[in-house]
Amino acid sequence: MKTISLDLRERILAAYDGGDGTREEVGRRFRVSTGMVKKLLQQRRHTGEIGPRHYRSGRKPRILGCHRESLRGLLADKPDMTLAELRSALAIECSLPAIHYVLAAMGLTYKKRRFAQLNRTGQTLRRRADDGSGSKAAWTRPSSSSSTSRRPRRT
Repeated sequence: MKTISLDLRERILAAYDGGDGTREEVGRRFRVSTGMVKKLLQQRRHTGEIGPRHYRSGRKPRILGCHRESLRGLLADKPDMTLAELRSALAIECSLPAIHYVLAAMGLTYKKRRFAQLNRTGQTLRRRADDGSGSKAAWTRPSSSSSTSRRPRRT
């Protein structure tokens, strides 16, 4: 939704303060919701300002700048820490994906595989896959389909 201009905010409050009507009537007159009129009055009463406050909207980050520096230090000391280990080392309450997104934004990695021993299992299929040029008979059994088998007729 678009932000209401400062001029319109001032006119709404001037109309309400001038006694031109209730919150509902002022809202209808200026084509805004009653809730908007109420929020403008509350904002003016609490802060003394009526301007838009977008910088205060949204979810507040739990992983702050000091946590980011700690993450950098932890991964420099022990680069194979898991996300759960990082969360417990920081002693913060956040989700594991939140830590992942912060690490990705910082350009840091935490994958254990890069530093751990490789698996012993190797490639499971060494031959090339069939290119599909072979005949159908080579890969299907002749009597495997129920639609191709004939049933004896009842007499």
